[in-house]
Amino acid sequence: MKVIAVLNQKGGSGKTTIATHLARALQLAGADVLLVDSDPQGSARDWAAVREDHPLAVVGIDRPTIDRDLKQIARKDFVVIDGAPQAADLAVSAIKAADFVLIPVQPSPYDIWAAADLVDLVKQRIEVTDGRLQAAFVVSRAIKGTRIGSEVSEALAGYGLPVLESRITQRVSYPGTAAAGLTVMESEPDGDAAAEIYALANEIKHKLI
Repeated sequence: MKVIAVLNQKGGSGKTTIATHLARALQLAGADVLLVDSDPQGSARDWAAVREDHPLAVVGIDRPTIDRDLKQIARKDFVVIDGAPQAADLAVSAIKAADFVLIPVQPSPYDIWAAADLVDLVKQRIEVTDGRLQAAFVVSRAIKGTRIGSEVSEALAGYGLPVLESRITQRVSYPGTAAAGLTVMESEPDGDAAAEIYALANEIKHKLI
């Protein structure tokens, strides 16, 4: 069982969008997947509740016992954790549970600076686990054609964590599908948005092999 924690303590990073889409992409590729909503706001649970027949299992664990609680569940191929913003204890618990920490960051200086505390927590865990924990940034809500989008990777490199080649761009299709409890893979399976989500899922899977 591989646990992927999607974490950013700053709101508005596209964290829940990425977590729900990543979990569904892994499932559509044939994996047995559980999505864990650790945000007390319950956005991922709300997304799943829109559809009575939702194909993806979603549970809420919004207390700092995620690492212990996951040991009690039936084994899955993947568990994706939608992390809580502004909750260091929940972030620490998710990091402890994780094999891979994915940090979505918007291409803005404020968001890059705000990642510092989370990066420190992740690096501490990497050291404790002798490098078994993997972590990487993904540029989220990038706007095509803007120069800052191309410069963000260089800025993030200063943190000493890799930046994934995959990028998630700003698209109206993401919030549009969320309102119906869907993903872009279902609404536009051959579209650019679905392609970038599948690319992200494949890049992470490759790192976890």
